[in-house]
Amino acid sequence: MQRVKRWIKDWVPTLAIAVIVSFSFNTYVAQGMKVPTGSMLPTIQLDDKILVEKMVKLTDFQFGDVVVFYPPLPDQADQRFVKRLIGLPGDTIEIKDGSLIRNGEKVDEPYLNEKMKYTYGPITVPEDKYFFLGDNRNDSLDSHLWPTTPFVDKSKLVGKVMFRYFPFNHIGTLD
Repeated sequence: MQRVKRWIKDWVPTLAIAVIVSFSFNTYVAQGMKVPTGSMLPTIQLDDKILVEKMVKLTDFQFGDVVVFYPPLPDQADQRFVKRLIGLPGDTIEIKDGSLIRNGEKVDEPYLNEKMKYTYGPITVPEDKYFFLGDNRNDSLDSHLWPTTPFVDKSKLVGKVMFRYFPFNHIGTLD
């Protein structure tokens, strides 16, 4: 009985601290996530595992970042989407002739496998909102298809994808 008490005294505080630190890190700093769809092909493959930095208030989001967010879709509002940030507040976005045009200039997108087969816009991204497209543009449920609004509110951002950690032969930052 004395051994059990000593074991509890020695290990319970350490385990409790480990659980608290792990929970806090996972909730506020970074979190691993499995990608459930092929909307980011070829950049991210179906079932890849990515690490998402979750300190949104400290993150300077830039055009081209791969971001995790909750979409403005009532039937999917609790699901996390992974897409490329295409429009920042104030940007004007248009898709025509298979190309992305941002603020009047055609954007080189080497991460795409094929040109877009649709036209869209022009639209201007409002303050505190963002516009996202998947890299698999012709087969991605993204901003250009959302019926209510094409914009994601800043409060719905989860974080920026830092790198892929699985499969092991593709560990690293995203191209």
